[in-house]
Amino acid sequence: MSNWDDGVKNFVKKLFGDTNEKRVKALKPYVVRANSFADAFVKLSDDELKGKTAEFKQRIDNALKDVPDVKLLADDVPKMPGQIRTMKDKALAQVLESILPDAFAVCREAGSRVLNMRHFDVQFMGGAALHFNKIAEMRTGEGKTLVATLPTYLNALAGRGAHVVTVNDYLARRDSEWMGRLYGYLGLSTGLVYSHQPDWEKATAYQADITYGTNHEYGFDYLRDNMRKSLDELVQRPYYFAIVDEVDNILIDEARTPLIISGYPRESFIELYVRMSQVSPLL
Repeated sequence: MSNWDDGVKNFVKKLFGDTNEKRVKALKPYVVRANSFADAFVKLSDDELKGKTAEFKQRIDNALKDVPDVKLLADDVPKMPGQIRTMKDKALAQVLESILPDAFAVCREAGSRVLNMRHFDVQFMGGAALHFNKIAEMRTGEGKTLVATLPTYLNALAGRGAHVVTVNDYLARRDSEWMGRLYGYLGLSTGLVYSHQPDWEKATAYQADITYGTNHEYGFDYLRDNMRKSLDELVQRPYYFAIVDEVDNILIDEARTPLIISGYPRESFIELYVRMSQVSPLL
């Protein structure tokens, strides 16, 4: 019976193909295209390589300048990863996809110069998968931190902010300082959000091109922002793109623990408390 089941599975696989293999195959052209820039980019001076960031941003601005800000989905439609909600979102997705090979190649060359770490082709594929809102499974030691720099750099070019979500404060601080050298070399700013951080510092971190933090801190900052009395007091910016490290842990295991924060009391009972404190000694 087992042999028959295996035979059926093999037949179905041959007939329809393996889903993962199809996805990997679809990413290979981006890797080939990115590799084609390697010889040219290695010859660039530091200033010329750094100048690529401004060049990419200009390409994005040119692609969006004449696009009307027309909604394609109603505001009450639930938001989903990679969802195209406006005409500008659609145009931005298209231009980022066209820039992807160039941007990945620039990031690889910058990594070689700044970090002495060069992205491998398989890391290019992982970065492309993340950009297209897929989950990329990698073992410990295969360079997840370096892989994340590729889609993070690419999406930070849009100027809407890119978030990197880690599982603890140590990793958030380590990666922001470590990979921040790469982003800084390419002209992008990096911010870090952490527990018990002053609001003004948090707001500055969220306004950076790339922001590192933990899932808990992002969640509590969202809750705190919803309790603010003025829009000027908000620390977070509108959400655009995020890379989630240890996605199974954060979105499955830790998601079972709700984030709860106390709100401001609607009524003040201070006067009553003062009067009772005066009465109680007389009892």
